Amino acid sequence: MKTKINYFLLTLVAIVIFTSCDDDPEPVLLKPTITNVEIGSGNNGIGVIGRDFHLNADIVAGDKIDQVQVKIEPKAGEIYAGPWSFQVSFDQFKGAKNTNVHQHFDIPEDAVEGKYNFVIVVTDENGTSLEETRDFQIVDPANLEVDPVLYIWMLTTDQNDFHYVNETLVNPENVDLTKGEVVSSDAHIKNVKGDGKMYLLLIKKGLNHLPESVDAIDFSKVIVYDVFEHKDEKDVYTFGNVIYDGKGGYTRSFPTLTVGAAVDNNTPKPNPIEGQKAWETGDYYFGVVYTNYTYNVSLHHYYGLHVSGF
Repeated sequence: MKTKINYFLLTLVAIVIFTSCDDDPEPVLLKPTITNVEIGSGNNGIGVIGRDFHLNADIVAGDKIDQVQVKIEPKAGEIYAGPWSFQVSFDQFKGAKNTNVHQHFDIPEDAVEGKYNFVIVVTDENGTSLEETRDFQIVDPANLEVDPVLYIWMLTTDQNDFHYVNETLVNPENVDLTKGEVVSSDAHIKNVKGDGKMYLLLIKKGLNHLPESVDAIDFSKVIVYDVFEHKDEKDVYTFGNVIYDGKGGYTRSFPTLTVGAAVDNNTPKPNPIEGQKAWETGDYYFGVVYTNYTYNVSLHHYYGLHVSGF
């Protein structure tokens, strides 16, 4: 009898163990996540045919990233002048747990105007994937209401140094600034109207901060050479931080900044040049950043220079 009871108990335990194992749920695989997505200049959701396009996103993998892909696909119900779609893959993020995807690529010349789906696809090495779809528009540059272009940009010093950038975005070479030099610069942007704002900035290369729109500027990392804005301009014109009066003088003259100054030229209140942006010998960027708030489009351009004497 005792043997039968023991056998019964062993059988019952085996059944319970088998049943428990059989009911164990499949492990849940974590999917990747996407945050801080920016599509187009100033996150305006617009791509201009033949022009550079900006994409930014922060990605955290469930396990590790396998691939990041962008697809531009026609929307159901939309009518287009012809068939067109586009895709591009970024393999350089493979194996990362988390990353910032900051990419620039050209909208192809054969792109067709219209409204599209902009799809970001993140594939994880654990076999999961995530798709995020945003509304997107392809525009022919001839149909832009404003089309900001850096027309003229000059940098001079009281030591008779002169550097020039034109609308072809040629970078000057061997730009050197020394402690005590007085810097002057003017920048002009054509094809704008409405409301817009421009900053001219000095930024240490080591800070890895190159804002592409006014709202992206981190003022703890930049030295403001100048800031100027236009408001409620009805007609397309060329906007600049230096305004000539047509009589050999200026309505708004060149601002100046001494290399090594204690404060910058930010308005309405100058910022102390201290902390991580304090002057030091090393490599810098000089940049112009412009945002048109009426039409939600931005322009930026940077070139390198060297600062010494600290």
